[in-house]
Amino acid sequence: MNDLELNNIQQHWDSLLSSAISWTPRIITAVISAILIYLIGSWMIRMIKKLVAKAFKKRNMEASLQLFLLNIINWGLNILLFIVVVTQLGVQTSAFVAMIGAAGLAVGLALQGSLTNFAGGILILLLKPFKIGDFISTNSGVSGTVEAIDIFHTKLITPQNQLIVIPNGVVSNNSITNFTQLGSRRTSLDIGVAYDADLKQTKEILMKVINNNQYAFTEPAPQVMVTELGDSAVNLSVRVTTSNENFWKMNEELIINCKEALDKAGIGIPFPQRDIHVYNK
Repeated sequence: MNDLELNNIQQHWDSLLSSAISWTPRIITAVISAILIYLIGSWMIRMIKKLVAKAFKKRNMEASLQLFLLNIINWGLNILLFIVVVTQLGVQTSAFVAMIGAAGLAVGLALQGSLTNFAGGILILLLKPFKIGDFISTNSGVSGTVEAIDIFHTKLITPQNQLIVIPNGVVSNNSITNFTQLGSRRTSLDIGVAYDADLKQTKEILMKVINNNQYAFTEPAPQVMVTELGDSAVNLSVRVTTSNENFWKMNEELIINCKEALDKAGIGIPFPQRDIHVYNK
């Protein structure tokens, strides 16, 4: 190796050292500032999460929705903090933003059905058409007591003690009957009597049974209405209101006591029948 080559190497080394010396204060400053930004940002994220959690509790928001929204806020703030920190270190963040956007698009296309259920869960938890403990019925014929409302599914317990899991997308996009939300329920018990029965006497007997029921509310006033001249009987509707917890007890007592009262009065409850005429040629 001749002197010329040694001089070139020495020059390159000196240039590298001078560049390193000139860049060292900037790098140290950038690293220190990035660390400070990370520490302050982490503290601010914790404070924001605590304030948001208190606000959710004041609004009596569902626990599952609280947890989900807090996780979303946590992830969003941490991603924002990460971008700020790497920007402070001199890294170009446009690539990160493009990657996040592409990943979000890919996940959205792959999970279209799940996103529908997710959106339905958010709507249910925000609008609260029902809550845990309510007895509901969907237009698909599924009925039960709400056991849990998750982000993707709603769980019902049927009167037969069966667990039904319904996608929230189906629940939020269809009609729902909530039997519990108003605090009381009104029975509509249909009773058919023979055509030769005295309807006024029948209504008085049924109304007396209602008045003697311990669970029946006086307001709104109970009703006994003649509703139909059926094929085999004159149909009456017994309409009585009671509390949610006593509905099934009252309904059963009314059925038993109405039948006993009508039997005692000699008023028949006919079953469906047909007359058959036979012609001999």
